[in-house]
Amino acid sequence: MTRSMLEKLPSFVGKTIARIRPGLDRIVSERTGLVTVPSSLVVDSPAFANGRSLAERCTADGEGISPPLRWFGVPDRARSMILLVEDCDSPTPSPMVHAIVTGIPIKMHELVEGAMHEHDGAPLLGKNSYFKARWLPPDPPPGHGTHRYVFQMFALDYVPQFEGHPGRSLILRALDNHVIARGQVIGTYKR
Repeated sequence: MTRSMLEKLPSFVGKTIARIRPGLDRIVSERTGLVTVPSSLVVDSPAFANGRSLAERCTADGEGISPPLRWFGVPDRARSMILLVEDCDSPTPSPMVHAIVTGIPIKMHELVEGAMHEHDGAPLLGKNSYFKARWLPPDPPPGHGTHRYVFQMFALDYVPQFEGHPGRSLILRALDNHVIARGQVIGTYKR
């Protein structure tokens, strides 16, 4: 099990900060310049339905492994794919980054369960909000309510090159004026 300090918080603390949430309008795919890009990618998971709970094994209360994902509808002119997973309900000013995966070949249409584990190679993992190149398992504070984890997939018209493991700000620059299609699926978790 992957345990952290958040699960040990008393639920009254979570309830006290329950209104502190960035919201869906703060995730990357809702930024100016991206909202006009067609939402033509279909993203789903065999492990959870859109808007439904993630399996406990994918959270800090379980094994902490990343869920499997699939996507369809990649445009012919796409050259690469980027996945960004954000918690739009984290008690932080901006959504918390749970995973970044870059350099996904356009012929690849899935990530298997556990694929977002720290390693070098293609696809390349970016840094989560804890500055680790791996899946950050959902770990909402008790009493904070349901958190939405948005798995955002972007099709790009080029292959961005990164030195090391990029964070959210480098991903934003790579996406700028290069996203030709996007899609998302939302998993939830509540402690």
